[in-house]
Amino acid sequence: MTSGSVAIWRLEVHETLGSTSDACREQGLAGTPEGLAVMARQQTAGRGSRGRGWIAPPGNLSLSVLLRPATKLRDVGMWALLAGVAVAEALAAFGVVLKWPNDILWHGMKLGGILVESQAAGDALDFVVIGVGLNLAHAPELDDRKAASLKGALSPDDAAQAVLARLAYWRGVQAVQGWAPIRAAWLAYALPLGAAMTLRQGDHQHCGAFAGLADDGSLLLNIGGQAKTFTSGEIWITPQAEGTVT
Repeated sequence: MTSGSVAIWRLEVHETLGSTSDACREQGLAGTPEGLAVMARQQTAGRGSRGRGWIAPPGNLSLSVLLRPATKLRDVGMWALLAGVAVAEALAAFGVVLKWPNDILWHGMKLGGILVESQAAGDALDFVVIGVGLNLAHAPELDDRKAASLKGALSPDDAAQAVLARLAYWRGVQAVQGWAPIRAAWLAYALPLGAAMTLRQGDHQHCGAFAGLADDGSLLLNIGGQAKTFTSGEIWITPQAEGTVT
């Protein structure tokens, strides 16, 4: 293990680790202060959203951070949006697109994802762990969608430095200005308003057009001329919106 620092971060780099988010969560429960960042060159038990596994071979980025924000538990979903903005800015040269609530797309395919886990203290947050996984060198085979990789155009170390720098910036913005700037920045990297998409919630599907985000970060879909609010679900994009169903 080696150590370094980026902005507010105390960065630990492991050659192999089961889960960077598990490592941060263990430290969070032990009382470790905000600012811990854990990176693994190979992750053997990574997790994605909705209980999926996350494949993270050498060359890809596996990075998690520990934060202790003074925000309400109900705001936990906004941290995925904040992390998305940080990642999009770190990868600005590649023109990535953000898909609600936590996917990173490149040419319509999944380049990476964000996983936010939290620990409550009453109705407030004790800590938040933000995990970022990016396919920098290898694109895994996925059952239900296509994945992309940057094919080695960016190293994990450089990607981690860039992501951490932007996370630190937006963490500071949120602490002073609240969530409005994060929501606006996220929308600037998202699909355009009016993009056709389908939200799946179990066996139910809601087809509509992207209408933005509610104040709390919930998805707004225009369905039959009315803006409907959704707090959970999985987005599937109509091919014309991004060139590929994701």
